[in-house]
Amino acid sequence: MGIDYGFKSVGIAMSDLTQTMASPFGIIENLSSKKNALEILKLAEKNDVSVIVLGLPINMNGGFGEMTRIVYRFIEVIKYFSDIRVETVDERLTTVQVERMLINEAGLSRKKRKYVKDKLVAALILQTYLDMRMTI
Repeated sequence: MGIDYGFKSVGIAMSDLTQTMASPFGIIENLSSKKNALEILKLAEKNDVSVIVLGLPINMNGGFGEMTRIVYRFIEVIKYFSDIRVETVDERLTTVQVERMLINEAGLSRKKRKYVKDKLVAALILQTYLDMRMTI
């Protein structure tokens, strides 16, 4: 399961059974760390997820910002409620990549993009993780 954790919403992606291809799954409203974690863990259990992969928003200079700290705190909440393995992936520029794709290739308006962007970013995060595993 891939997660794009944002201030307003949380994008979710899932892999196929062979764990080679990520697909957008859904979006949940960011209500609180606890509620988000419990919702994600419920989805994880329902879909036999063995690893949750969160995008880690590292600054372009390699430093950590406020959102990075929020993601690390969220990881701790997940670990408090479950023993499921949690991994992180550097998500620098993933949102930019998805935005460009949605504008240039899909031609979606700003309003329509906001409904799909987060789950597409989550899919890109998860696909990055899956691809990294294949090269190890």
